[in-house]
Amino acid sequence: MALPVAVEQLMGAERLAILREFALMPRGLTAVSPDARPGDDVVFLVHGFLASAGVFRPLRARLERDAGARVGTFTHAPCVGIKSIAQKLAKLVSAVPRGCRVTIVGHSLGGIVGRWYVQEMGGAARVARTVSLATPFCGVDVPQLLVGADLHEHSALLARLRERASVCGVPHTSIVAGDDAVVVGVQRACLGFGDVVVAEGRGHNAVLFDDGVTQAIIDRVRR
Repeated sequence: MALPVAVEQLMGAERLAILREFALMPRGLTAVSPDARPGDDVVFLVHGFLASAGVFRPLRARLERDAGARVGTFTHAPCVGIKSIAQKLAKLVSAVPRGCRVTIVGHSLGGIVGRWYVQEMGGAARVARTVSLATPFCGVDVPQLLVGADLHEHSALLARLRERASVCGVPHTSIVAGDDAVVVGVQRACLGFGDVVVAEGRGHNAVLFDDGVTQAIIDRVRR
C-alpha cells in the first residue's frame, strides 16, 4: 500500500535531516568557549544522544549573525549520564563573565541537561532562559534498556524536573516537533512550565534545521 504524499514528504525531510546531522557531526568535536564580555548575549548549545555539537553549526551561524550572540558548544560522549553532562556545561558557563545574558538551548537529551543544571546545580544564578527542542521531559515509551533510567517514562529524574520547574524562576520555552516519531505527542516534549511552540510537520531531527524554529530561538535570545 502506498503511503500518503504528506507522510512520504515528512519521512523524506526527516531522513535528509539525519543525513545532514551525520555530515556535520565530525565538525563539532572540540569544545567552543564563547569570547564574551559583560552585557553580551551568550548561548550554549547542548546536543542530544548519539550526536555532536557539529549538528548545531547552521543554528550557531544564525544566532551569531541575526541575534549578535556569542555561542558556546561542546560534545559529550554517548551513554554518559545527564548529571555528568550537566557538570561539563556548568564548567563552561562558569567561565563566562558575570553580567552576560546566558541562554541554554538543548536538543532532545540536551534540553534535560540544561534544565537539570539550572534547577539542581545552581545554574539559575547564571542563566536567563532555557529552550528545549524535541526534549522528552515525560520520557519515552521504549524499554529502559535502550534509553537508560534517566530518559524512561518512569524516570525519577524527569519527574523531579517537572515538579520543580517553576521553583527556580528561570523562564523556559518547549519547542515541540509536531510530527516527532521519537518523542510522540506534544505533552511528552513539554516541561509543564513556560511557553510552548509547536513546529508543525517537523520531525525529531528536522527541528534542528527549521527556519521557523531558529527564528523562535532568536526571538527569545533577543528578549
